[in-house]
Amino acid sequence: MGAQAAICACLIVFVSSARAETPYRFFDWEVTGGDINPLGVRQKGILINGQFPGPEINCQTNDNLIVNVHNRLSEPFLLSWQVHVTHRYTENGLQHRKNSWQDGVSGTNCPIPPGQNFTYRMQAKDQIGSFFYFPSLAFHKAGGGFGAIRIHSRPGVPVPFDPPADELTVLIGDWHNTNHKSLQAMLDSGKQLPSPDGILINGKGPNGVSFAVEEGKTYRLRISNVGLQSTLNFRINDHNMTLVEVEGTHTVQNTYSSLDVHAGQSLSVLFTANRPAGEYHIVVSTCFAKRALNSTAVLRYAGSSVPVSGPPPEGPASGDFDFSLDQARSIRTNLTASGPRPNPQGSYHYGSINVTRTIRLANSAGRVGGSKQRYAVNSVSFVEADTPLKLADYYNITGVFRLGGIPDAPPARAAPAVRSEPAVMDSDHRSFVEIVLENSEDSVQSWHLDGYSVFVVGYSGIYASCSLPHAYNVTTTAR
Repeated sequence: MGAQAAICACLIVFVSSARAETPYRFFDWEVTGGDINPLGVRQKGILINGQFPGPEINCQTNDNLIVNVHNRLSEPFLLSWQVHVTHRYTENGLQHRKNSWQDGVSGTNCPIPPGQNFTYRMQAKDQIGSFFYFPSLAFHKAGGGFGAIRIHSRPGVPVPFDPPADELTVLIGDWHNTNHKSLQAMLDSGKQLPSPDGILINGKGPNGVSFAVEEGKTYRLRISNVGLQSTLNFRINDHNMTLVEVEGTHTVQNTYSSLDVHAGQSLSVLFTANRPAGEYHIVVSTCFAKRALNSTAVLRYAGSSVPVSGPPPEGPASGDFDFSLDQARSIRTNLTASGPRPNPQGSYHYGSINVTRTIRLANSAGRVGGSKQRYAVNSVSFVEADTPLKLADYYNITGVFRLGGIPDAPPARAAPAVRSEPAVMDSDHRSFVEIVLENSEDSVQSWHLDGYSVFVVGYSGIYASCSLPHAYNVTTTAR
């Protein structure tokens, strides 16, 4: 929840083996600590193959991804994949696939010990779109270790727009000059995080990045908010953007002058370099923040000698919930476009879903043991167990977690003292569950639903990343 907690709704889905082998892509990554200074302050960061941000994974629907990760840090490390990864394994001579066994959540996977390696074997099964990966332990994400993932459509599956001249990755996020270990110590002691010190664009501070384009050509920007907690507004001076995809779903192609990108959210826009040749500001600024921040990059037309000039373009007013809400309501699934398979996204008959259960999840801040502040879901604050929960469930190891430990609704009256335990919500396989996310705090809260198929069906808050301003809620359905 925000930077402090998250809730995962994970379901296991068994899929029969493919009839033909799909391509394999191999990656060998070394995770190290190294000096970085994205905002001009030297600090220890987390590098992958010496890079900050980390290497990009560029693949196609159904590709097999073999990622061998060597942990050279002095503490355990674990990578989480924003895509819905599928694990391939062989049993009794037959190949099978499972979801969520290698998604990099500590309740699913054991951390990679210092000096050891772990090989993720995954398949981008029936997926397209823009995503990213990030560290999921010890607040490592505040030090780096993240990178982009592109999943392209297979040949023969129609895409609802002409091929762009090029695709450009844009990783944006809030950033602290304080070392990630110090930030973790603040949270562990029960303190709030300080305000971020700045915003990074592809790992660099203001005007540290430029994007080259040619006049008259159309480009695709794959934008991901890899930050800790800030909703960020993205805009290009004098250029409009057409939204075409949000986290693997093609959207109705509306045009925007600026777009809010919530923490953990990824999306794709098309824009045409149709202005006089020159240099233009790309601006990223915070929304709903107590301390307003912005950063800039440069859009540079090929052959132009005219430098960027003038102030960056103004965005929506900070804290303008109505702007964000109206924008969110304008984003719709393109029902006639194909998804990963050559059939329309509107062919799944979502309107006939039989919802069998409604869960209301409300975040709250409370004190554990009368001293440390902890965020909670329905007054329960999750704590890690010694055994990964998935393994305990698979091998029927008792006493590791309490099934049903989180109630389906928040307390009816004033919230009691927060209790901490490795509590788990249960769910029926292949059932449809309506989840209502409620925010009673005075700050934006972001929720990460790590499930196989989650989509928003209604809301009185912000869009599908489930970043909620104060006093708003969103309703989503998970299968």
